[in-house]
Amino acid sequence: MTPQQISDAVVHVLEGLVTRGAVALAEVPGSVVVERPKVRSHGDYATNVALQLAKKAGMRPQELAGLLADALREVGGVADVQVAGPGFLNITVEAGAQGRVAAQVVAAGASYGRNEALAGRSVNVEFISANPTGPLHLGHTRWAAVGDALARVMEAAGASVTREFYVNDRGNQMDKFGASVEAAALGRPVPEDGYHGAYIHELAEQVVAARPDIVDLPDDERLVAFREEAYRLQLAEQQQQLEVFQTHFDVWFSERSLYGEGKVDHGLQVLDKQGHLYEADGALWMRTTDYGDDKDRVLRRSNGELTYFASDTAYYVDKRERGFDLCIYLLGADHHGYVGRLKAMAACAGDDPESNIEVLIGQLVKILRGGEEVRLSKRAGSIVTLGELVDLIGVDALRYTLSRYPVDSPLTLDVEEITRASAENPVYYVQYAHARLASILRNAADLDLAPAGDDFDPALLSHEREGDLLRALAEFPRVVASAAQLREPHRVARYLEETAGTFHRFYDACRVLPQGDEEPGDLHRARLLLVAATRIVLGNGLALLGVTAPERM
Repeated sequence: MTPQQISDAVVHVLEGLVTRGAVALAEVPGSVVVERPKVRSHGDYATNVALQLAKKAGMRPQELAGLLADALREVGGVADVQVAGPGFLNITVEAGAQGRVAAQVVAAGASYGRNEALAGRSVNVEFISANPTGPLHLGHTRWAAVGDALARVMEAAGASVTREFYVNDRGNQMDKFGASVEAAALGRPVPEDGYHGAYIHELAEQVVAARPDIVDLPDDERLVAFREEAYRLQLAEQQQQLEVFQTHFDVWFSERSLYGEGKVDHGLQVLDKQGHLYEADGALWMRTTDYGDDKDRVLRRSNGELTYFASDTAYYVDKRERGFDLCIYLLGADHHGYVGRLKAMAACAGDDPESNIEVLIGQLVKILRGGEEVRLSKRAGSIVTLGELVDLIGVDALRYTLSRYPVDSPLTLDVEEITRASAENPVYYVQYAHARLASILRNAADLDLAPAGDDFDPALLSHEREGDLLRALAEFPRVVASAAQLREPHRVARYLEETAGTFHRFYDACRVLPQGDEEPGDLHRARLLLVAATRIVLGNGLALLGVTAPERM
């Protein structure tokens, strides 16, 4: 039985108790929290539902727990229920009921783990959103891995998700970028406040190769031409590098389009109708202090120039009008100040800042090699680029490692550790487990031995290590749901590592394939079904992190 099935059983018996008048509850919850006890002797599953509902029912927690325990013991597949402590329910399931999990996983295949925790939600996840004025760097790389993994787990939890990259292609930085590339092409010193690094000279060469006539244009035309051509090339490089990194975006949204298509004016009109705009000192302001911001924000300066916050506001309004009921922003460590103002802006637009907008802040990452921090790029000078990190570490190791830690904690990665082929390297450990599972199935096929079908006897999987592995597999949908609801994809990585360890312990204790002249039997086939189910779960989990599941290592 899975945690969801236990939850459904508890809800069902609770409804029966209410119907019979044994428990007085105005409303029965649609689901209850079911967890795996830390101590194996406490059963297969545990729930604190009696503690949560006792007060509403006008009963002592232990009294309500006793009624639930008596009713749950009559549920098919439940072997025993014990009341523990102040009112916890420890539930033990029959071996046969637990063994059916293997068949359920294999039947579901690639869809196992998917759930409806976020069904009906339309989510826009915006991440990276780098300026198109240089290569993607280490900070962007963390968001590329985490943002994409977050989108994947939210999709697996039933949400409709759009991955979006906001291209900051407007403003003074674009002119500085164009002037830097132009200077490099003309053999002049790059402006001191411009962009430096070998990549600027590479871009200059590419621009001139693509448009040999560009150097002969009048000064004003030439600057614009260099800016636009270099912008096109740099953005194309960012897109190509992200595709190599297995990070695909559904929308590349140009900041310029907000102005070219009148979306900024429209956004201001929307805000004005909500009554939160005012004029002072010749400037247009948004009264964000109405919703907890530390100060009101300028949208249009007294000289008529629109601010970046005006763009941010228009962009948010545009997202909401495109049908997204939740807009998630993944921002860098230097953007803590944006959290309050963005939430206040959403409130000023007439939305619920606790429901329609979320801002996640990621902390800094350091890369060590040989005990020394890797700081400099051959191409970009002061940063380490995504492309260089992929070459140094590899896509799988980099994505997995960046995704397995909470984003709000600083991260230091050692190149030697995360590329080492050993059990101490988490990504290798999980991928090796998947490859080992695939190898077992291949060896079984060579013996003309196939996993058991749907008609197998699940009670055959009664060994303690088999039970541990079955319970771990049953947990996967709940882990995916919690990772999506809490916006913490690292939970999937940690689950995979624990499950890989549980599999290795099972394999050490339970012989799967016949040896010597031993005739294949039903137990071999049942254990092969468990192997096939474990392979599916590890493969599905790695896919949620955008990491490959190798067949051989």
